[in-house]
Amino acid sequence: METKYSFNTEMDRPIVYVRAVKAEDLPEDVREQVGGLETLYAVHTAEGERLALVKDRKLAFLLARQNDMTPVTVH
Repeated sequence: METKYSFNTEMDRPIVYVRAVKAEDLPEDVREQVGGLETLYAVHTAEGERLALVKDRKLAFLLARQNDMTPVTVH
């Protein structure tokens, strides 16, 4: 197939990345607020800026979608 297609480079919904974060890796003041959780989930922009830190993966994806973002998992 040799038909050229112009992909739309602008996305309607920005991609955000969801990744697991160990509570022990967080700053002490944040660890004091997480209770007994050992793992939390962070939502990051493509540039790496942390937008949110939540208690579970499902909530991270829900939060992103409610804010018109497309969440993907980071391994």
